[in-house]
Amino acid sequence: MAADPSTVAARYGAVYRFVRRRARSREEAEDLTQDVFLAAIVALNEARLREREPSLAWLYTVARRRLIDRIRGDSTRPAPAPAPTAFEPRYEASVVSSLVASLNELEAGQRQVIVMKLFEGRPFREIARRLDVGEEACRARFSRGLAVLRERFEEKGVGT
Repeated sequence: MAADPSTVAARYGAVYRFVRRRARSREEAEDLTQDVFLAAIVALNEARLREREPSLAWLYTVARRRLIDRIRGDSTRPAPAPAPTAFEPRYEASVVSSLVASLNELEAGQRQVIVMKLFEGRPFREIARRLDVGEEACRARFSRGLAVLRERFEEKGVGT
C-alpha cells in the first residue's frame, strides 16, 4: 500500500516539530527525523507494520527512542558536523517520497547494507556478519546501492 504524499508530509512535519523541541540543533532534529522515517520504511519493507502506514504515535515512539539513543551516544562520540548546505523545507515531502521509492527499487542486499550502514551506523564488519557475507561484498553492495540511489535522485530532480 503506497503512502499518501500529503499524509507523509504532514507526519514528517509533526515528527520534525516533536524532535526539534527536544534536539540541541536544527541539524540534529533534521537527522533524527530522517532516521525516524527510515525506520518506518524499513518496518514497512519487513512487513512489521502489516501493509499499513505507520501511525503518528508509532513515529513519535521511534523519535523518542532515537533522541534517547543520541543522548546516550554523546558520551562516546563527538558531535556530528553540521550539514554543508542549508535545510530547505520545500524538499521535505519530495525527499521522503523519493527516498522511499528509491530504496524500494534497490536489490534487497543493497538495501539492507545501505540501511544498516547509513541509518543504523553499523560497521561493515558487523553488517557482513549479520548478512553472512564477506566484508568486501558488503562494501561492493554499498557502493553499487549508493550509485543507484544517486541516479534515482537525479532522475527525480531531488537536490537540484
